[in-house]
Amino acid sequence: MNENPMNLNDGFTCPLPLTEYKNVLLAHGGGGKLSHQMIQKIFISQFKNDLLDPLHDGAMFTLGGARCAFSTDSYVINPIFFPGGDIGTLAVNGTVNDLAMCGARPLYLSSAFIIEEGLPMEDLWRVVLSMKQAAEAAGVQLVTGDTKVVDRGKGDKLFINTSGIGIIPDGVEISPQRAKPGDKIILSGSIAEHGIAIMSVREGLEFETQIESDCAPLNGLVETMLATSKEIHVLRDPTRGGVASALNEIAESAQVGISLREEHIPVSEEVRGACEILGFDPLYVANEGKLIAFVSAEAADNVLKAMRTHPLGKNAILIGEVVANHPGTVIMKTRIGGSRVVDMLSGEQLPRIC
Repeated sequence: MNENPMNLNDGFTCPLPLTEYKNVLLAHGGGGKLSHQMIQKIFISQFKNDLLDPLHDGAMFTLGGARCAFSTDSYVINPIFFPGGDIGTLAVNGTVNDLAMCGARPLYLSSAFIIEEGLPMEDLWRVVLSMKQAAEAAGVQLVTGDTKVVDRGKGDKLFINTSGIGIIPDGVEISPQRAKPGDKIILSGSIAEHGIAIMSVREGLEFETQIESDCAPLNGLVETMLATSKEIHVLRDPTRGGVASALNEIAESAQVGISLREEHIPVSEEVRGACEILGFDPLYVANEGKLIAFVSAEAADNVLKAMRTHPLGKNAILIGEVVANHPGTVIMKTRIGGSRVVDMLSGEQLPRIC
């Protein structure tokens, strides 16, 4: 018998749990589980307050008697030009949409540009013109901003931060915590177009039909919906992490269950085919011109009809409902009659898609 048996623990260390990492990963920016863990542990733990706690698309507060929404976002998309838009249109529309998801009428934006040395002036000019056109289309003004230039190789062409402020009309109460059993869930159109458009350009993929980003300002559609009914409880634009992550966030915030029907979730044939080739689930792919609405059962039909009168809601469809069962969990009935849990994305499918 060996008098000095090898210690199996020699040279080994206990790995960190999967939820703990020594360094930031790309997946921490993907809008899924790792994003939420980082936000909760690092940021919410230190900045916790009543305005931040709802973790909505923007903060909502009263200022000088007016109900306001305030939001900020940064855009690091690669490539900066893509089918259906560019980093400039994305930056404007993204912040406009975050304000609209609070039920606000967007008014003013700020913008900060972090520019890498060597970026062609022609590209910068093209982005600025796109931002101007997007702001005019959305009915907002860019009223303040900043520029910084970093050394060549210390950035990646161009990063943009935009912040925005808007006014919330009387009678509008929209929050992820307001989802309640019986609410109907409406999706404004087909999903996963933005993420697949970015991936096709980034990877040089060619399909029979070019897939374009759905990047668009949603404030006009939201105004149409609110003019029909104030019984809209939750609005969310399913960007990073897609529809699946957005619905999981809402289910957790309101502690309700969500029931979906797979056959009702619209995905174009081109996008479905691309997802099958790439091994992606469309439910987890980013959108930049779609919204999810939780509406009271009594108002759902009228809101759906109103949405279909707007160009950005013409393909709106009812995809599910809120239930009292399985709180905090999203369950989808599949096309073949089974059911599966639609969990939040745990890794990163498409880094830097916004």
